[in-house]
Amino acid sequence: MVYRIYVEKKPGFDVEAQGLKNELVSLLGIQSLSGLRLLNRYDVEGIDEALFNQCATTVFSEPPVDNTYAELPEFEGISFAVEYLPGQFDQRADSAAECIQLISQGERPLVRSARVYLLEGSLTEEQVAEIKKYVINPVEAREASLETKATLKMEYPVPTAVATLEGFNELDEEGLKKFIDEKGLAMDLGDIKFCQEYFRSEHRDPTITEIKMIDTYWSDHCRHTTFGTILDDVQIDDAVVQAAFDRYMAMRADLGREEKPRCMMDLATIGAKELKKQGILKNLDESEEINACTVKIKCDVNGKDEDWLFLFKNETHNHPTEIEPFGGAATCIGGAIRDPLSGRSYVYQAMRVTGAGDPLKPVSETLPGKLPQRKLVTTAAAGYSSYGNQIGLATGQVDEIYHPGYVAKRMEIGAVVGATPASHVRRECPAPGDVIVLLGGRTGRDGIGGATGSSKAHNLGSLDHCGAEVQKGNAPIERKLQRLFRREDACKMIKRCNDFGAGGVSVAIGELADGLSIDLNAVPKKYDGLDGTELAISESQERMAVVVAKEDAEKFIAAANRENLEATVVAEVTAEPRLVMRWNGNIICDIKRKFLNSNGAEKHMDVRVPARSVAPCKVPEGTLEEKLTALMSDLNTCSKKGLSERFDSTIGAGTVLMPFGGRTQLTPVQAMAAKLPVPHGETKTCSGMAWGYNPFIAEQSEYHSAYLAVAESVSKLVATGFSAKNAYLTFQEYFERLGADPTRWGRPMASLLGALDAQVELGVAAIGGKDSMSGSFENIDVPPTLVSFAVAAGNTDNVVSPEFKLPGSKLVLLSPAMRDGLLPNAGSLKLLWAQVETLIKEKKVLSAYTPSMGGLAEALFKMGLGNRLGVRFAPGFDAARLYGYAYGSFVLELAEDIDVGTPIGETTARYVWELNGETADLAKVQEAYEAKLEPVLPYRTAEAAGPAQEAPALKYEALNRVAPKVGTAKPRVLIPVFPGTNCEYDSARAMERAGAEPEVFVINNLTPAHVAESVAAVKELIGRSQMIFLPGGFSGGDEPEGSAKFITAFFRNPAITEAVRGLLQKRDGLMLGICNGFQALIKLGLVPFGDIVETDDTCPTLTFNTIGRHQSMLVRTRVASNLSPWLQYTKPGDVHTVAVSHGEGRFVAGAETLDRLVKNGQIATQYVDLSGKPTMDVRHNPNGSYYAVEGITSPDGRVLGKMGHSERSGDNLYKNVDGNKYQKLFEGGVDYFKL
Repeated sequence: MVYRIYVEKKPGFDVEAQGLKNELVSLLGIQSLSGLRLLNRYDVEGIDEALFNQCATTVFSEPPVDNTYAELPEFEGISFAVEYLPGQFDQRADSAAECIQLISQGERPLVRSARVYLLEGSLTEEQVAEIKKYVINPVEAREASLETKATLKMEYPVPTAVATLEGFNELDEEGLKKFIDEKGLAMDLGDIKFCQEYFRSEHRDPTITEIKMIDTYWSDHCRHTTFGTILDDVQIDDAVVQAAFDRYMAMRADLGREEKPRCMMDLATIGAKELKKQGILKNLDESEEINACTVKIKCDVNGKDEDWLFLFKNETHNHPTEIEPFGGAATCIGGAIRDPLSGRSYVYQAMRVTGAGDPLKPVSETLPGKLPQRKLVTTAAAGYSSYGNQIGLATGQVDEIYHPGYVAKRMEIGAVVGATPASHVRRECPAPGDVIVLLGGRTGRDGIGGATGSSKAHNLGSLDHCGAEVQKGNAPIERKLQRLFRREDACKMIKRCNDFGAGGVSVAIGELADGLSIDLNAVPKKYDGLDGTELAISESQERMAVVVAKEDAEKFIAAANRENLEATVVAEVTAEPRLVMRWNGNIICDIKRKFLNSNGAEKHMDVRVPARSVAPCKVPEGTLEEKLTALMSDLNTCSKKGLSERFDSTIGAGTVLMPFGGRTQLTPVQAMAAKLPVPHGETKTCSGMAWGYNPFIAEQSEYHSAYLAVAESVSKLVATGFSAKNAYLTFQEYFERLGADPTRWGRPMASLLGALDAQVELGVAAIGGKDSMSGSFENIDVPPTLVSFAVAAGNTDNVVSPEFKLPGSKLVLLSPAMRDGLLPNAGSLKLLWAQVETLIKEKKVLSAYTPSMGGLAEALFKMGLGNRLGVRFAPGFDAARLYGYAYGSFVLELAEDIDVGTPIGETTARYVWELNGETADLAKVQEAYEAKLEPVLPYRTAEAAGPAQEAPALKYEALNRVAPKVGTAKPRVLIPVFPGTNCEYDSARAMERAGAEPEVFVINNLTPAHVAESVAAVKELIGRSQMIFLPGGFSGGDEPEGSAKFITAFFRNPAITEAVRGLLQKRDGLMLGICNGFQALIKLGLVPFGDIVETDDTCPTLTFNTIGRHQSMLVRTRVASNLSPWLQYTKPGDVHTVAVSHGEGRFVAGAETLDRLVKNGQIATQYVDLSGKPTMDVRHNPNGSYYAVEGITSPDGRVLGKMGHSERSGDNLYKNVDGNKYQKLFEGGVDYFKL
């Protein structure tokens, strides 16, 4: 029996539906659309009616904010439904099934979900078709039937034997060309001929599995074919580039590399070899494992230095994000995390740098075969942030470059840093008899052909045919992998590890050892019907392949199961160097390692570099204010805060600099900085990462652009308080499809020569990188792109931020000597770096900034934003210096009057610029700066928040508080971890610091038996704990459409409910829920009622933020009542600066409920503005909560729920935002038990 339910947000809560209606009216111009309703449809099979009815109000809907219907509501207008394509991961349906299993403790049912759109108004057929085209991306979804379903069970055709391609060895050249086309291969004629020669030597025809697997192995994505192409005749008509090429050739001779192929891979990697020879590149951790860039560092742990490994990696997902922006961008960050994670490190901070066309252009101007730029920009941001936020990765910096060339293909880069104690990592060569364990997600049809697909250029048909190539990420599973790899006992069993990137089983396992026997029947599948070839090459996400000794396999699998992870032995290491795969008892792949590693037929190309020059920057016209307004409202210099704030920037409690600083949180940082992820205690060791690139220089001279990208990225690190001597680089190259045109090949070559000169002359080595060489669409190409990422380890005490700190400070400009008006002199720049580093270390610098795309004017304007400070320029200051490039220069706000650099002037409390008798009103400039991208990426406006508009300042002073009958010196606190929980480490550390004994317990739902065991274990743990702390996260990905449903499903189990009542009612225990934990408490009734109760439509709840997206920032909260023991060390009126990061934090309640909560002192904390007043302004009350409520309590105060992450606090965090950042919440809870 299939049960069906429709769920719709009530009016006032239908933020998404209203937002979409506004887009369709304003963007598509469909003025006749008078109304739009959005319903979620769920079909469920495999449960009884009673369980389905129970789930209607607990899993599928929330009575306070949703209406439910058994049938589609009566409706005059157009209706249609949309569902994911078969085989695509549907997090909503998957989470619903897991929630139902938690309630039933039985088998997991089948669930399918769909969105139903109800359109009102007199719409033409063409308009309806336009709306459908806008909301349905054929790469991931299709229109669904509105009819009921008899069954959800899919009929999977039983796959037949894998075909042997008889006659392949006899094909002539024309036949081979036709074969490439018919099979949709990425390889060229040279490669397929090379294959034919190999199989002739083996005296047999290949199987289709072997051909598809080789095609994947040798794709540009996996094997960097373009970068490996031998460059024969190189002709350069540019004197600067020719001189650089001559230096490169001399370096090859000097390093004894003349016999090695002369190719772009050699160009990209020779700088590090040269600097290593000179003794400048040190501390590299070199091994045969193919993970991320890895260096050895010292990490201070509680004042003692320990040996740690520091890892970093950049990753692009340009092709998948272009055709399916949500999934493509989500798996971009997922893939970036997997590389350092496979190096057994904990990935703790990310950066996102993207490239797009103008998102403000009307949708009607979208090229045929393309998605609108606006949709790409917003949906990709939603995808990347959704994945990063769920896995629990702090995103320290988000930026987007706008250039018409990126209409050809979007640029989507994720860059991450990770670290681990060196003692956790064991690296050994796999030995015959060792086994390979596959960990994590299951294999599906999604992601087949991703490697070969991303190696192809795009054309008009790309949107229709690339369906299976794009995957949906499943962040909660990768989070479990992170937990497992943070455990020393598990890591020490791993000899070698590889992540499942492009190419799936064949490449991930294939790269681990020379000789392998793989059993494809052992590979866990998402569904039946996959044949041997699909099992071999699907790159479904969130999987790792690890080599362990045979005797360790059982122990390792048990450790994985404890983290709620599936783990299966799928292969064995063999002595003979061949890759063998078996499926259904047959060998379907048997290939010599030497042939696979050849990377295909040798490729050759000629190169030509024309003469290039860079025109001076255009100076805006008009008055000082008009010039500055024009500059600061340019797409590339304007505010990107609306883009950045949907990314969690504080999880991990290690963020040293917020993405935006100052009192107003408006000055963007130039580098991200975070403390290393030390599990216990404190550290001052932190990492920094910065990026550099300017497409407008690159399109004129690739050499200059790449050189400056390196100089800019390192200068940004130096301006943030890191040392250039400790810096390393990793590059992202992104160029057009090069084809056979020597001039096109000249672009990446000139770029790499510029980067090579910069590395060697400035003494900073690139030890990693990623190339993407297919940035073309029809006749449009991406700009020649080489983004430089600079990373370094440093000390939190030295980190400085760019916002002006005080009025009356002296401002100076330090500039290097210039080589040609654009490039700095290398020796001069190195001396300048050392000088700035010393001044910062000696605390002589209050703020620092290195000019970027917008020159000195952009630098000074952005420095003033955070604390609303102006500049009085020194008499006679040359106004022309404000405009034009000044790469490698530094603006310093000095802490004392020292004689250094060229005077600029001084900071002023008046928010204006005063220059040679002219004045610019910075408030007006700021309005233009903030308004530019507001139509696409809003952050200052949100829809009105319903009836309770006023936000009174509440005050309730507790005269006497509850106390326990029995005290305890070190109370135990249970911290349960559900699939999707991600704040457990921060929460446990905060509790440990306050004197409690945290017990972190992972809820296991792999099988019904595991669920039952977890229930029994949690019941017992509650029985011996004094406190329960429900931490933040996205339990079940905050699905099905609503937060904390996993947690509430589990706690509504009768055994758990009774255990909680015993803790609260019989043993005077405490409960705390933060963010996702607060959402669970309120949906269980524990706040405000103090007990687990059935909730109805009159109960208060937390729902979607009025802005319609995730919000991450620091907010100021004011204590309204100290009734709760948790708040015993505060008094009403105290204001704290606290991190928030959530999509559903809007507290809503009826007038009667609000009155009762106020009267009882149950409203604990409120959001306040900069003057300390409770507010409904979205910049300070990020979700539009009624009465500006941030936290509430149970009637006696022993249960507290709050949205703000009080656990994300520590030494030297958020240095660029002032305020009292330490709320003594946890001490209050612990000391409650000290009688």
